[in-house]
Amino acid sequence: MNFPFYIAKRYLRSKSSQNAVNIINFITFLVIVIGSAALFVVLSAFAGLKTFSLSFTNTFDPDLKASPITGKHFSITPDEEKSLLKIDGLANYSKELEERAYLTFREKSCIAYIKGIDNNYRSVTGVDSTLYFGNWGIMEYNGVMGIGIYNLLGVPIDNYQTPMTVLVPKPGKGSISQQGLNAKPYNELPLVVSGVYAVEENLDKKYVFAQLPLVQALLEKDSTQVSGINFKLDKEASIEFVKDHIKAILGDKVLVLDRQEQNSTLYRMLNTENLATYLIFTLVLIIALFNVVGAIIMMILDKQQNSKTLFSLGATIKELRRVYFIQGLLVTSLGGLIGVLIGSILIGSQLAFSWLKITPSLAYPVEYNIMNVLVVLATIVVLGFISSKIASSRITKRLVTV
Repeated sequence: MNFPFYIAKRYLRSKSSQNAVNIINFITFLVIVIGSAALFVVLSAFAGLKTFSLSFTNTFDPDLKASPITGKHFSITPDEEKSLLKIDGLANYSKELEERAYLTFREKSCIAYIKGIDNNYRSVTGVDSTLYFGNWGIMEYNGVMGIGIYNLLGVPIDNYQTPMTVLVPKPGKGSISQQGLNAKPYNELPLVVSGVYAVEENLDKKYVFAQLPLVQALLEKDSTQVSGINFKLDKEASIEFVKDHIKAILGDKVLVLDRQEQNSTLYRMLNTENLATYLIFTLVLIIALFNVVGAIIMMILDKQQNSKTLFSLGATIKELRRVYFIQGLLVTSLGGLIGVLIGSILIGSQLAFSWLKITPSLAYPVEYNIMNVLVVLATIVVLGFISSKIASSRITKRLVTV
């Protein structure tokens, strides 16, 4: 057995004759355990919050989406549509057309987006799961709105006598006066609300869904003009492979984005928050691991006579330093493992029993991720390596010869 490792193990298990040294060693070990457990719990909580936050946007965001590079709209020909269906790994696609609109019902009004969707939209995205009441059976002059808009306008479901009115500015150039005295500067569409969806506050106030041909007529667009195409991929499909083939078919008129690119700002914000939290807790661990330096130095002083004996028996200064270096590394690694184990039990109990809740019906989201385990252990080991190296350097020839 390696000599420094054997001695370090003996020192790790044995108690000092000085009670103060035992207390310091215990506190040091406890700090490492609590710090690593806290870091793991926080990283798991942020992973759960990230997944929870993205679940809202992923309801409407497809696997891939083609958007116009310039302007708000682009055209897709029947030949291009046939070519899209031949791409390996592409399960389905859906066309959409959206524009900001002024919604009014009786004396109430608000601004939202009118989104025209085709029959494939519900199978390409996850909007079916968002229906709060009513139905998604969008027929002619029927629409589905967010619950935020529904609460603002107070539009009854299936109200065919007095439907909601959707107003959008007329496209084109020139002043209003050139269009005639009685000409209206906007197009209007009566829309009967057939259902209401609910996701989260911002999205609930954003969309009103209607049939694609209906919205194309409202915006004075032909049947080939859309503002986006949503793509659903097979489970085993390569995103980059499908993306490249879509670009090859649709050309330079569109930009094809995956889920992360569609919400780059949100992903960047969540990743930045996660990194900031990790760095803050790492700083706390750095401060806490100064205890390791102090504890090892106290151990060096307590075992000074043992070190002199080992030196007299032929141990080198380098080997004596390795003894205390390995001891510090063992303490931090063992503390990190126990801390991660405690953190895993806490996260596992939250996943199993949902004992911590945001609301009476919503458990605090957490996520057990093996990557977080590796990050915490790596952080503890690296910091333990540095602190043990600093402390073990206190072993000098003078210390063991005086």
